[in-house]
Amino acid sequence: MMKKILVICFSLLAIVACKQGEEAPKPQLDTGAYAKSAGRPNGLTIVMDNRFWEGSIGEVLRRNLAAPVHGLPQEEPMFTIRQMPATAFKGFANKSRCFLKIETNKDVGFKVLKNKYARPQIGIVISGNTEEEINQEFLAHKSEIIQTFKNIELLNKQQLVKNPLDIKKLDKNLGISLSAPNAYRVAKASKDFYWLRRNISHGTLNITAYEVPVDFFKDSLSIPQNIIRMRDTYGGDHVVVDEGGRFITEAAYSPYFQETNIANFDAYETRGTWEVKNKWMAGPFLNYVIKDTQKKRFLVLEGFVFAPSINKRDYMFELEAILKTVKFVN
Repeated sequence: MMKKILVICFSLLAIVACKQGEEAPKPQLDTGAYAKSAGRPNGLTIVMDNRFWEGSIGEVLRRNLAAPVHGLPQEEPMFTIRQMPATAFKGFANKSRCFLKIETNKDVGFKVLKNKYARPQIGIVISGNTEEEINQEFLAHKSEIIQTFKNIELLNKQQLVKNPLDIKKLDKNLGISLSAPNAYRVAKASKDFYWLRRNISHGTLNITAYEVPVDFFKDSLSIPQNIIRMRDTYGGDHVVVDEGGRFITEAAYSPYFQETNIANFDAYETRGTWEVKNKWMAGPFLNYVIKDTQKKRFLVLEGFVFAPSINKRDYMFELEAILKTVKFVN
C-alpha cells in the first residue's frame, strides 16, 4: 500500500515539474488600468492630508494651479481643483484624468504615473520630509507639471472628435488641415480666408485661418504691435458682424504674448480680448502666427468666443485643442 502511495506522489510531482517547465500564464492586468478616466475639462484632483491642504503646501498649490488664465475678460482658474485625503482616493475618485498626490515624511521625489488607475490618465507624485521640501520640489517642476496636465487635457479633447468637419478646400487653398467637430460650420470660405463657427447656448465659437505675406510685418514695430495691426486689418476686413461695426483688438487690455512651436514651426501665441468698435460686443481670442519658412509666409490661426455673461475658459480650451491639430499638407 505504501509503495502505491509513493508511486502516486512521484507521478504528481512529475506532472507539477512538467507544468513548471512550461511557460507560466501571464498575470492578469488590473482591469482598473483599462477603465475610462473621468472628469470635466481642466479638472484636477489633489490627493493630500487635509491639514497640509490648509497649510503652506495647499497655499502654494492653489496659488499656482488655480492661477487666472491669460486673456480671459473675467478671472477663471487654470484648473478646477478638488482636494481629498488618500483614504478617499479610491473607486470612482481615482479615475480622475489628472491627479497630483502629495506624500509627506518621505525622501524628496518627483515622478509621473501614466494610466495608473484609468486611461487616459496622468498622475504626478511629489514627496518630501517637510513642507518646505515639498513646496520647493513642486516649484522646481511647476512648468512641467502644468504642461503635462494641459497636454493630456488637449489630447483628450482632440480624441473626442469622431466625425470631423469636411473642410477639404482649406487643405487645397491654404495647404493645411484642421480636425474640427462637425458641430462647426463653414461661415466663410475664400481662397485666402476661412471662418468656422459653432453655435452655443449663449453665443458662438469661431475659428479663422488665413495667410499673411512676410513683408506685412514692419521692422519699426514690435512683434505684438505687428500682430495687433494684422488682426485689426485682416480680421476687420473679413469678420462681418451682424450688428455692424469693425472687429478689432480691444485696446483697453494688454494682450499676453509668448513664442511657441506649432506643427514643428516657430510661432507666436497671443491671447487677449477682441471687441466690435462702437458696439457692446467683446470676448477673448487666441491667435497663432506660424512662421511657414517653406512657403515664406505667416499662417494665422485664431479662435475667439462670443459668450456674454458666462465662463469662457473651457470654450477657449476647445478652440486651442482644434487649432493645435493643424497639419501642413503640401
